[in-house]
Parts: sequence; C-alpha cells; structure tokens
Amino acid sequence: MQKKLLFFSFIISLLLCSCTTSKTTISTSADLSKYEYASLTDVTSYNGSASLMDIEVKVFNALEKTRLKMIGDNRIGELSYEQKEKLLLVRFSATSNDDESVISVNFVDYMTGKPVASCRGAFGLGVSRQHDMSVAINKVTEQIISLWGNK
Repeated sequence: MQKKLLFFSFIISLLLCSCTTSKTTISTSADLSKYEYASLTDVTSYNGSASLMDIEVKVFNALEKTRLKMIGDNRIGELSYEQKEKLLLVRFSATSNDDESVISVNFVDYMTGKPVASCRGAFGLGVSRQHDMSVAINKVTEQIISLWGNK
C-alpha cells in the first residue's frame, strides 16, 4: 500500500514539474481596449523551420476567435490613420526540444513600435515533441482569447 502511495506521489510530482510555465505579460502603460485590428507580420519570409507555417495557421485561428479584426499585412496601407492607431502587429516564434515546447506570440503597436503584450504557451511532459507542441499551442490560444476577448 505504501509503495503504491509513494509511486503515485512520485508520478504526480513528476507531472507537476514537467509542465512548464505559460504566461501573459502586458505593458504597464498599454491600453488594450483601444486596439481593434491585428496583422500577422512577415508571413511570407520564413528563415527557419517549415513547421512555422503550420503554427502560423494555428496562431491565425486563435486570433480569429478574438474581438480583433484580422488585416492582411498587404492591406495595412488601405487603413486610415485612425485605424492604424488601433492596429497591432503580431509576431510569433516557436521552439521545441526534448524538455519543452514553447510558442510566444507578441503584440506590437503599429504606430509606435512599442511592445504591448506577449503570450507564452509552454508544455513539457515529454511524451513527444508533437504532443508537447500541440498542448503549447492550446495554451497560447487560451491566453490570446483571454487577453483580447471572444468575438
């Protein structure tokens, strides 16, 4: 009986230690309510892994669930000055190794270039990199929706 309890305690401890931290960071001077538009930037110029293309679609899907209206980066020039003041540029990165998978999605004010917020989804149970990345994407999606609100 004690061996089973010890074993289950070990497994629970391992699971709690294996899951890495996901978090959202918001600039102290940012007024999130002013933003109405978002644009994924540099979507055609990847310098890294082709897997970023898959993650881009998932980040876009997460943003589509929020109150922000998505604007293609080629259409930014069509926005009025007032609309550009309400525009966020969205950048993302992803890393994966044997310990954890991490996706960061950063939001930058279009007019000032000032970082507004960052969402980080991370997971590291180690079942497989694909599984960890999938959970990290789900975590960052939850944070994006929580930060910008549902449609």
